[in-house]
Amino acid sequence: MTYKNILQIDDDADDCEFFMEALQAVSQADYTSMHNPVEALRKLIEQELIPDVIFLDLNMPIMSGFEFVTEIKKQDILKNIPVIIYSTSQMEENKNKASAFGASGYISKPSDFNEMKRILTTFVA
Repeated sequence: MTYKNILQIDDDADDCEFFMEALQAVSQADYTSMHNPVEALRKLIEQELIPDVIFLDLNMPIMSGFEFVTEIKKQDILKNIPVIIYSTSQMEENKNKASAFGASGYISKPSDFNEMKRILTTFVA
């Protein structure tokens, strides 16, 4: 599946910058980042944001990625938006839990820029 409107929810601004730079290197897709998952959920529910896909960190203050996925899947207008977990965690338990919560995929955050570009190429037009 190729996506043209990407939302990233991650409390780490450096991770968002890295993601955005890699995305811009491989795609013309529209990109929005949000650092507060509660605010992102509000904007999604109110349809201020209408992404094709959400890349979501797991470990965030206020609301974890798992809590966010649970909330988004309760919303009829949002439940069909694919959510790709984008986390530093490589624990198999988290990958299985993400799938059980309804995430469409799981990416362990790479530290290599070329690897990040390669990963994003599989998702974007």
